[in-house]
Amino acid sequence: MHKSIVNLSFIKEQIKTKFNSTDNLNIIAVSKTFPIKEIEPLLKYGHSHFGENKIQEALDKWTNVKNNFKNTKLHMIGKLQSNKAKFLIPLFDYLHSLDNIKLAEKISKEQIKHKKKIKIFIQVNIGSEEQKNGIKINELENFYRTCVNQLGLNIIGLMCLPPAKQDVRPFFKKMKELNLALGLKELSMGMSSDYLEAIELGSSFVRVGSKIFGNRN
Repeated sequence: MHKSIVNLSFIKEQIKTKFNSTDNLNIIAVSKTFPIKEIEPLLKYGHSHFGENKIQEALDKWTNVKNNFKNTKLHMIGKLQSNKAKFLIPLFDYLHSLDNIKLAEKISKEQIKHKKKIKIFIQVNIGSEEQKNGIKINELENFYRTCVNQLGLNIIGLMCLPPAKQDVRPFFKKMKELNLALGLKELSMGMSSDYLEAIELGSSFVRVGSKIFGNRN
């Protein structure tokens, strides 16, 4: 059995033991930088959620694969420039990093053009960090309303990258509160190092890369 299948099975078992269920939880296998030959065993195993963070790499890797594996759901988890939105809509099913109005407007136009809506998370700058992307907490509600009411985007939840080297729990807890305040159902929080804490505090999508595929070069 391929190592990625063994690793994913271990993660699922671990989650099931700790929380009694993996229902309503989506594990995104973050496949960025890994070639399709490393990803294919998971596809054949029946895993459907995969994450990429660069448009060009995703186009090269996934265009044909998605035709062959129809259940595949592709998640854009990296920073997206608005001029790349035209490539996003045809290939991807989810965007986790909506972080500015220019990008929101561009996605809105591209969705009309392609007659296809994708599921979107708003990235929140939960630690108010200067160097990080994301909507500021005090601007979140207005941004959300604009995206939904004026631009017709399908916002399903919020996403965050908590500050490094700090306890993630207060940030995940705050995210849960913000999500509830907007009446949103999904939360994208937690990566290889902190997915258990994220699930405990309400995450429904975890983004796990190295714990599934191994370390990147």
